[in-house]
Amino acid sequence: MIHNSSSPNLRRGDGKGTSQPSPLLPTTVRDVGQKQTKVAVVGIDLTNSPRWVQLVVCSAGVFIFYVGYGYMQELIFKLPGMKPFGWYLTLVQFAFYSCYGFAESKLYRHETRRIPMKTYWQLAFYTVATMGLSNASVGYLNYPTQVIFKCCKLIPVLIGGILIQGKKYGLIDFFAACLMSLGLIWFSLADSQVSPNFDTRGYVMITLALLADAIIGNVQEKAIKAHGASNNEVVLYSYSIGCGYILIGTLFSGELWEGFSFFFEHPVETYGYAFIFATLGYLGVNVVLTLVTSFGAFLAVTVTTLRKALTIIMSFVFFAKPFTFQYVWAGVIVLIGVYLNVYGKNKDKWNAQILQLIQRMIRFWQAIVVHRRSQTLAETV
Repeated sequence: MIHNSSSPNLRRGDGKGTSQPSPLLPTTVRDVGQKQTKVAVVGIDLTNSPRWVQLVVCSAGVFIFYVGYGYMQELIFKLPGMKPFGWYLTLVQFAFYSCYGFAESKLYRHETRRIPMKTYWQLAFYTVATMGLSNASVGYLNYPTQVIFKCCKLIPVLIGGILIQGKKYGLIDFFAACLMSLGLIWFSLADSQVSPNFDTRGYVMITLALLADAIIGNVQEKAIKAHGASNNEVVLYSYSIGCGYILIGTLFSGELWEGFSFFFEHPVETYGYAFIFATLGYLGVNVVLTLVTSFGAFLAVTVTTLRKALTIIMSFVFFAKPFTFQYVWAGVIVLIGVYLNVYGKNKDKWNAQILQLIQRMIRFWQAIVVHRRSQTLAETV
């Protein structure tokens, strides 16, 4: 998936007094930080709608698309015999993403490539690694465990930022990473105790997926900032080249023909579900990007965290699996780490808001005290 470092959906003029409809994916990273006048969700223009309507629509989109995405992903792997074909599923998913990206580039005329092809060869490789390993891990992991691991992208992103871009991080970021690591260890230990299908291969896969995800985030951020490319361009080239990588890999491993035969025997439960799965994922990217850039990181993290919590709850409700309260406590520790990370990135703004909130609470308390004193005086008189 494209990472949330991009701009919201805008209608952009062509320089001739005309305008084009809002694309599914935001346009370029150069729009970030500028005053936004257009808000669109999956091509629907919400610019003239009240802010609360925009927020409700964006939040509803996140829940509908990504909760559905998670449900379909787990449902696909509940099909008996599906476990070995995670990479073939990723091939199908990449094919759908490539088609959607190509259609959007033609529809909105995003035809000029800005990022060098050698960068895309690299980006495609890491995109294949993160999504392929993430899909494959579902066959070996308790699904809620996979979701918790995905909440902790900060850990590999922090390492990747230091090694790739030479970034410097504060103590808050490192403390947040430590909390997330502690939560992951606790969650994994709980999983090993109660899960009848505990398999270390799943943990290796999801860990490698997160490492690849961290590299993608840093390389992608560097490339987009340097060349001002659109997200649609990155989607189209990353997934189409990645599709070629997976095709070659599955051809040599033998999974291509075995996967094709298995999917052909169960077309509705495989290709049909994969179509819904990929479509929801592609649309979900659009809504999250719009939410981040239109309403800020804090609100976006709140909505996406609630979405992940609902995904975990639905996983336990719709797909029977053992449960222990250690999952809850470990999840809370991870959640604290997530918000601590967001606070570290928006410290000045949050401090001002916290101070304003405290001042309001003090004024409210003072008003209550004055009111009670006036009532007491009235009663004594």
